[in-house]
Amino acid sequence: MDSFDQKIIAALRENARQSVSAIAEQVNLSRPAVSERIKRMEEQGEILGYQVLTSTQTDKNGPLRAYFEIKHGGYKCRPLVQLVMQYPEVKYCHGISGEVDLLVYIEFATMQRLHDILAEIDAVLPQGAKIVTHMVLQTWEQ
Repeated sequence: MDSFDQKIIAALRENARQSVSAIAEQVNLSRPAVSERIKRMEEQGEILGYQVLTSTQTDKNGPLRAYFEIKHGGYKCRPLVQLVMQYPEVKYCHGISGEVDLLVYIEFATMQRLHDILAEIDAVLPQGAKIVTHMVLQTWEQ
């Protein structure tokens, strides 16, 4: 992928519905050259598809965010923390006192991605362990 392909990808990320002519103008190539490059990148798997972003996936404040509690009742924390932290979406994993053993903060693009991560973690938890999820609805900062 050369610099023109990267510029085309950036233009498509900004607005995948814009015309090939508009993209051609942005990247200083002809319309047929841009069409050919887009077609080639699709065929080679560089462009996997186009998506619609809605308020259920992302908003003006960034990605979807959630906390989830893990109550594991005696399961060793270190292997579980290593498993949880392997996901790039996980930003923090806190061992805490009280009924909850771990508190995890996660940022993700879709609810399906959150579901997939939680299902993978749940699959390795011991019987009786519990995950409780709390979606972040709004954030206030000082």
